[in-house]
Amino acid sequence: MVTTVPALYPCTIAHVRTRPRRYALRHRTYLWLVDLDRLPRLPSLLRPLARFDARDHFTGDRPSIRAGLEDFLAAHGVSLDGGHVLMLTHARVFGYVFNPLTLYWCHGPDGDPRCVVAEVHNTYGGRHCYLLTPDATGSARTDKEFYVSPFFPVDGHYRMRLPRPGERLDLTVHLDREGGRAFTATVRGGRRAATARALLRQALRHPWSTLVVSAAIRAHGIRLYLRRLPVQRRPDNHRTPEKTT
Repeated sequence: MVTTVPALYPCTIAHVRTRPRRYALRHRTYLWLVDLDRLPRLPSLLRPLARFDARDHFTGDRPSIRAGLEDFLAAHGVSLDGGHVLMLTHARVFGYVFNPLTLYWCHGPDGDPRCVVAEVHNTYGGRHCYLLTPDATGSARTDKEFYVSPFFPVDGHYRMRLPRPGERLDLTVHLDREGGRAFTATVRGGRRAATARALLRQALRHPWSTLVVSAAIRAHGIRLYLRRLPVQRRPDNHRTPEKTT
């Protein structure tokens, strides 16, 4: 499957929490699919609508997002040997970004898929990466290792279906805990060429898109708290790291 990048994916993100109490939410936004070695070069007037910064990914102190990814992979004994990488993410909009999930489809020099990296951010400023080796259907499983929601402890495992985006974007993440499935997130959308007109259209439909995502997560968290859903203490080793300037 050949995917032309960069591309925009207007999409619907849905969360369904089934334990200990059922709760569902959904919102519309748009995501970018980009080649890490050929990040979009936008006209100057549009640059505030989309910026891709190395500080927003991995350790945040590498000269490029690709360098941060390579360091992470090397620490896990993986080399891409120069192969290309597709990244699905939110871009910075007017200087702000929040990425609950960024995905990297990593390939070898002959184009063969080698792995997928799932980079998770929480609303406390923390981030964690999972190295995945999906099967032919794009499905993978990994233990949960990172504190995301204050209403779930760090236990259980994820089952993810992460096929590389084409004309359609169709992602699913399940969290399974003792007793059954506790949470499901889906991302569904269709591809658009990343033209100036398409970007302006999405920016007008979803202004401050990443800020809205962050605010929505917090608002739904307050609703769950008011419904007396038990809050799980954040582990000390999952505290927000000190920021460097």
